Amino acid sequence: MGSKKEVLSTVKIQKAPDVYKMVDSLNRTLKDRDLLFGLALDEENEEKMVFTIYKT
Repeated sequence: MGSKKEVLSTVKIQKAPDVYKMVDSLNRTLKDRDLLFGLALDEENEEKMVFTIYKT
């Protein structure tokens, strides 16, 4: 699993309980287009999340 990922975009968004569902849907829908979507908690602000789009 040594594939490289290119970061296309990163944005901080307000933390929301169901945003992971959107990321899951994007990953399922667009995986055949070599796109991967990530979501992580912001290390600097616990009220924010980091949404990242990768090209695989």
